[in-house]
Amino acid sequence: MTKTLRHGYTTGACATAATRGAVLMLRDQQLLDETDIILPTGESVRFRLHGQELSADSARCYVVKDAGDDPDVTNGAEIHAELTFAEAAGNESVVIRGGTGIGRVTKPGLAISPGEWAINPIPRKMIAEVVNEVFSLHCPLLTAQSVTVVPHVTISIPNGEELARKTLNSRLGIIGGLSILGTSGIVKPISSLAWTETINAAIDVAIACGSKTLVLSTGRTSEMAAQRHLAEESASSPNPSFTVAEKPRKNILHRLSDEAFIMMGDHVGYALRACEGKGIRNVVLAAQFAKLLKIACGHEQTHVASSQLDLCQLQKWLDTSPCTSRFASVAGNANTAREVLEATGRAKTVISLVSTRALRFAEQLAPRLRVKVLLAGYAGEVLYFR
Repeated sequence: MTKTLRHGYTTGACATAATRGAVLMLRDQQLLDETDIILPTGESVRFRLHGQELSADSARCYVVKDAGDDPDVTNGAEIHAELTFAEAAGNESVVIRGGTGIGRVTKPGLAISPGEWAINPIPRKMIAEVVNEVFSLHCPLLTAQSVTVVPHVTISIPNGEELARKTLNSRLGIIGGLSILGTSGIVKPISSLAWTETINAAIDVAIACGSKTLVLSTGRTSEMAAQRHLAEESASSPNPSFTVAEKPRKNILHRLSDEAFIMMGDHVGYALRACEGKGIRNVVLAAQFAKLLKIACGHEQTHVASSQLDLCQLQKWLDTSPCTSRFASVAGNANTAREVLEATGRAKTVISLVSTRALRFAEQLAPRLRVKVLLAGYAGEVLYFR
């Protein structure tokens, strides 16, 4: 019987629940163990509160994030909310800011402008709504003031800066901590949503920073190999041409900024289509041999468990050409794609066959893109770039 996977809740939902707990405690001057919030989906969810602190003019508590059966680095993190009052500085009815462990945005292209706390629009809206909802009923602290004051909500994650080092936040220009995210409030188990949202955000940042060519890599080793190789190519030639297979093009591959390098992980199909949809024209597809073989075999998701089928397909390709037929038995007897690469002595004909077929599939997925393929060796060297 297939197990039903348990969903979890986003950092935005947890921050909203902690905020509502603090608001209710301050309004009623009474500690609270649990609170309910309404998610953007319309679902009512109850959250357990921890670390409750209450005084006459402030309150704080936190929610422990539960990411369900698809935990990410923020699973188990404490999402804190503190409510205080201060004089109004602008037109905001609720001031929402970040505290310890919340990052700041430093690059354009994200939903939040540079300089702002990395608390996305939907969580901001949810937090402001729960504050306004509770205080619209009655708040002695607001009515007793001789000057205009407004609620100030500070969201923090004590170990957020440490956790952020395990994410791609710095690549997106979110510095100093984590971001408060979520559109539905729910984290669906075994979904690719976090990856695809990150890919979209990374492309938007790259475009906003002026990048014309993007490098999509399946992993850190292939990305580092691409960074070194492209930097060397740019340094050796002031105007390196951007070519696809054997069809020269006039586009120029400029020196690439950090924002141009995007970790797509297994989501090659999604990343290529997203680049095309956002108007990118030039892409370098960087991968190691095993991942590149999966792309060559037509897999839009390179995590698929089809290694033996891929090796069988490779064997057929090798067997059909006089230039590679002597390697067909190697593929037939191998356990992994890496074994084929090493057992053939990294034969240029084998590498070219797989790389060219990967290129064809990439162009099929996103025909308006100009694509180059970079094959990274397992020691970080570049075995193919064309």
